[in-house]
Amino acid sequence: MQDACARDITYLRLSVTDLCDLRCRYCMPAEGVCKRPHSEICSVEELVEITRQTVALGVRKVRLTGGEPLVRRGILEICRGIAALEGVDELCLTTNGTALSRMARPLREVGVTRLNVSLDTLRPDRYAYITRGGRLEEVFQGLKAVAEAGFSKTKLNVVLMKGFNDGEIPDFIDLSCRYPIEVRFIELMPIGEGKNGPFLPADAVLEAHPGLLPLEGSGVARRYRSPGGRGTVGLIEPMSHQFCDRCDRIRVTADGKLKPCLHSDQEIPLRGLTGEALREAIRKGIAAKPPRHHMAETGRSDATRNMNQIGG
Repeated sequence: MQDACARDITYLRLSVTDLCDLRCRYCMPAEGVCKRPHSEICSVEELVEITRQTVALGVRKVRLTGGEPLVRRGILEICRGIAALEGVDELCLTTNGTALSRMARPLREVGVTRLNVSLDTLRPDRYAYITRGGRLEEVFQGLKAVAEAGFSKTKLNVVLMKGFNDGEIPDFIDLSCRYPIEVRFIELMPIGEGKNGPFLPADAVLEAHPGLLPLEGSGVARRYRSPGGRGTVGLIEPMSHQFCDRCDRIRVTADGKLKPCLHSDQEIPLRGLTGEALREAIRKGIAAKPPRHHMAETGRSDATRNMNQIGG
């Protein structure tokens, strides 16, 4: 299905929880978030049904997000149900990686095709700081388990922060040289806890490593490769190189609200709807997708929730 700007909407980002086992400083408040009653969060069946109806309207790629999706009770059941839907070509999951040492193989077995792992630093002390207590070794163990489980095309999501991890850009690029992964540098967005964060444009990556060779883009990412490298480098630039004209996604929050745009305050309720009524609500959400966000002009997102409440 196309939106009002003739963009084909083929990608659903489905949040399964707003909870997380970490407290990343640009994403969640230090005290975390209150655990909501189960009745306020979509059930396994509701999440699968919502996905079924988006697929009926043309969605082909589904990404499960959070919070941290692997803390969600029933996450394997959710994955299994969505992977079984006819028309789902790709089922991906974004995770902080702390549970992958025990979850990578089960995720592979229930039909998850690809993983993105959020990792903003390769230094244990910095990792403990930015996550408010996380252990970097758990993520490294998880990445090893991902490879052993047979996942390919794994991506590392690195949020760029000036004065924090800009000095580690060469180290992350070196990972893309040594391993068949894509390291994706993502510009920090002025949303929720990150609204006053230390912004660094993604062009800093090219300045730090001018020898990167351009490749064909993938989705909204500009892509590069180091000469002789086994993997690739991606740049996600919502602030400095706006890609709204190529956006093919919609989002659904864990409490069942369709967001046509991450940075819009629009939310269309989906819970309690089934069949044609649910499809019509999804059509309404797709039609409401705005042409672009205005963060470059206003310096802020219009979203009224933190990233963990929307789906990263």
